[in-house]
Amino acid sequence: MDSQRNVDRLAGYLIKIGVIAILALLCWYFRGILLYVVLAFVVSLIGKPIKKLLAKIRIAGHSAPDWLLAILTLVLIFGGLFLLFTRMVPVISGIISDASIFSHIKLPEGNVIEDINKWVISVIPGISEDFDAVGVLLDRVKEVVSDISVTSLLGSVASAVAGIVVGLFSVAFISFFFIKNDGLFGRIIAALVPDRIEESVGKAISDIERLLSRYFIGLLVEMTGVALLDFLGLWLIARIGAGYALGIAFIAGILNVIPYIGPLIGEILGALLCVVLKYGVGVGLDVNIWVFAGIVLVIMLSVQLIDNFIYQPLIYSSSIQATPLEIFIVILVAGHIGGVLGMLAAIPAYTVIRVVAGRFFYKQKAVRRLIPDRDKSTPEIEI
Repeated sequence: MDSQRNVDRLAGYLIKIGVIAILALLCWYFRGILLYVVLAFVVSLIGKPIKKLLAKIRIAGHSAPDWLLAILTLVLIFGGLFLLFTRMVPVISGIISDASIFSHIKLPEGNVIEDINKWVISVIPGISEDFDAVGVLLDRVKEVVSDISVTSLLGSVASAVAGIVVGLFSVAFISFFFIKNDGLFGRIIAALVPDRIEESVGKAISDIERLLSRYFIGLLVEMTGVALLDFLGLWLIARIGAGYALGIAFIAGILNVIPYIGPLIGEILGALLCVVLKYGVGVGLDVNIWVFAGIVLVIMLSVQLIDNFIYQPLIYSSSIQATPLEIFIVILVAGHIGGVLGMLAAIPAYTVIRVVAGRFFYKQKAVRRLIPDRDKSTPEIEI
């Protein structure tokens, strides 16, 4: 009898493993569609607070129907993004255009390029005294550009544009239903699980939606705050001009989304652009080039410290409620597995894992240690 029971149990485990493997293969095969669904879910998380605010507006004692609120919410989200990028693209392109004239002007004696050339000559034996770092770099760029076929480039651009249009429409269409019907995503997932855990899965997804909604909205606030402080510092202290400061601050704010390495890239890129613009168009403080670069780095580093000690603790404490050490380890692991994309998805994925572990696996010692503040009134469900 015991032997038969063990065989049945083993067969049950094998069936579950087989089902999981099939689901994993289907997810991989339809990963493009799943990406649209996930992006639509993220848009809906950002849009639900907006919908609630719009629902408070009443005309003749009645609020707008859900379908109209969902449409207005999507118009505000995508319209805001479209307006932002259409305003920022000319600014950034102007920075690139103005910086490009840097290669056509005669630099003063003792400029940074000469210093770099001297340093390279001093550390690498066998290089002649007339070595030109910029010339070598431009030659390599010309070689790469000359190898690009115009036909293939146009085809790639057309294919990319078509893919973006299809993706945007798909995300907007799916987002409409997620925003219109509260809890639709949770009901879809709950419908795929056994009846005995359907209610608990629905509650877990509700918790996930609430935490991730706070996280993504907080992330937008963080990006805006970092960009605003960088703009004020570069404009008022470095004196590079409002347009240039706005473009560089926007780039730094976008890069700040990438954990750890993003802010570092933003600081270095911002300092380089400021130095190039100073000697290209003559903007910025009238100081030595190294002093000017140091001032820009101090400005952007100070903003990053404000982000690390004020913005990020508020966002993480109100969303995933994890310690900085947990976040650091999770991001390192995700970066090792999936690179930059893995780092971007690390915190949302860890939020999902924490909620699921706290609701379904809290009897495990490791889970109890990681989530000590779990609501004890929430019963654990055996899967």
